[in-house]
Amino acid sequence: MSVVVLVVAACLGVTAAAWAHADGGLGSAQSTVVETAIFYYPWFGTEARDGAYTHWQQGGHVPPAQIASGYYPARGPYSSADSLVLAAQMREIAATGVSTVIVSWWGRGSLEDQRLPQVLTAAQLHGLAVAAHVEPYGGRSVESVGDDIGYLRTLGIVDFYVWASVWLPDGDWARLNAAVTGVRVFANTNLAGRAAAGGFDGLYTYDVLLYHGSIFPRLCDQARRLRLLCAPSVGPGYDARRATGDTRLRPRRNGATYDAMWRGAIRAGADLVTVTSYNEWHEGTQIEPARSAERGYEGYDGAWGLRGAAAERSYLDRTAHWTARFARSRSSKRG
Repeated sequence: MSVVVLVVAACLGVTAAAWAHADGGLGSAQSTVVETAIFYYPWFGTEARDGAYTHWQQGGHVPPAQIASGYYPARGPYSSADSLVLAAQMREIAATGVSTVIVSWWGRGSLEDQRLPQVLTAAQLHGLAVAAHVEPYGGRSVESVGDDIGYLRTLGIVDFYVWASVWLPDGDWARLNAAVTGVRVFANTNLAGRAAAGGFDGLYTYDVLLYHGSIFPRLCDQARRLRLLCAPSVGPGYDARRATGDTRLRPRRNGATYDAMWRGAIRAGADLVTVTSYNEWHEGTQIEPARSAERGYEGYDGAWGLRGAAAERSYLDRTAHWTARFARSRSSKRG
């Protein structure tokens, strides 16, 4: 749904889900705009810009030579508060055909909250909508999320993705979701029944380690039966060994993992596709440009047979390929 339509919906006091359910058919709100969204992390800092490295140093690493990722960013360890970096990132995202940036948000007063206005401005300058990924900050409750929605709506945000929503009672979610209007709230779950019981407008999976594209057709079928929007999450792989010591891996297979997940989402007839992620470097799910570096850091050389500079941007370029294919698939279904 476009930003204009969502703002109109908010002004009229109707839920965004009602637009999707209008005229007797789920997804009718998608009739003119094909949505794709990408998870984005504004939490990185550098000594030069912020007085200390944040997140790059996780796990005892010493930036810039050592960082908490198996990959090394092509632009080097950066500050998410650097306006030039932020503008370049939003430009890259917009060029992929993605329509919405889902910003990781850790509660009022958090670093991510402080940086949100800057992200909003940069995204809007590049024609991108912004949604909030409501993370499990300390003391989070269904009631506090309700307050968060009220606060974030004052900034123009109308889409909310609630990570680990199933940690809190379905009945409490149902009461909240029945009360809020002019927004869409997505549950983080692969259980459509839990999302429906909580009164959510839709669901998303986020996790690209556990969930493969092969489950998306079944998941979206279940969601449609319950009149939920299905927003499965696709990603290139998973590798958090340097950052967290997690030994579980989902290899990128030179791009084949990403392709398989996108094919699954399109085959499922997803209402919208969410991408994990633009820049979650800790878990190795990022599509932000990467380069090979000393001390064993990986780049994307070999992805789709590419090397060097072409490989650094390969996941951005491949995302543009898939967003276009997704748009064609949605158009053919409408036709």
